[in-house]
Amino acid sequence: MKSRYFSKYDVYLARPYHPSMDATFSVFCGQGDRVLKVSYFYLLVRRQPMDIKIAPSILSADFAKLGEEVRKISDLGVDYIHIDVMDGNFVPNITIGSGVVSAIRKYSNLPFDVHLMVKSPGNHIESFINAGADIITIHAEAEIHLERLVKKIKSYKNVNDTKKTIQVGVSIVPSTSPNVLEYIIHELDIVLIMTVNPGFGGQEFIHSQLHKISVVKKMIQERNLKTQISVDGGVSTLNTADIIKAGADILVAGSAIFRAENMKKAVNDLKNLLL
Repeated sequence: MKSRYFSKYDVYLARPYHPSMDATFSVFCGQGDRVLKVSYFYLLVRRQPMDIKIAPSILSADFAKLGEEVRKISDLGVDYIHIDVMDGNFVPNITIGSGVVSAIRKYSNLPFDVHLMVKSPGNHIESFINAGADIITIHAEAEIHLERLVKKIKSYKNVNDTKKTIQVGVSIVPSTSPNVLEYIIHELDIVLIMTVNPGFGGQEFIHSQLHKISVVKKMIQERNLKTQISVDGGVSTLNTADIIKAGADILVAGSAIFRAENMKKAVNDLKNLLL
């Protein structure tokens, strides 16, 4: 019988092979050791570290010194830089354009995942690819001809490494059914599941989206795909375990990192949950 109580260990309730093999051990109980004879005992087995990636979202960074923020976070052992592009139409906020992405590109060698929360994303992909994006993530809700645009994005060379093509992701908001991905998921490098209603940082995680993560994970496994699941919105140490258990591969964290008193500690706290 197996149960998980610790983030770093699997805990098993075990018993000796034969009753005559009952284990004995000492227990310190304040006034001395007591020798107990037991038929069951707990066995802790340390798990291998999980291959979960961390992608800080610069939406929560200090825009007055954005380049330095990107440089600082890139030196803390994270895996991607997540860049939220909002147009004030698809979502009720305006953030940055391709010029800013180009300006901060020199501050990091990490892959840039540019998340286009915009209407008509096909009009903007080329400018962000030329600005240094490694991954372009578009919204299923924003594009009628989704498969056509996905294939177009995949046809572009990566300006940071011309031997590679641009990776592509598709994102869905909390109100969108994961069924919209079924006909396209085999073309995707990443599925980005929004666990808040997009538009602003610092929102609370919507727990009902955990089921959606599990559904998409099953979809990927049934097709034997390498598509990764990224989760964006309200991610913190309080819900990381549940998110990973549901099937996430990439954690997009903004406020939990950039608005922490100690950014390095915040990253390490997240990474320690992955050991």
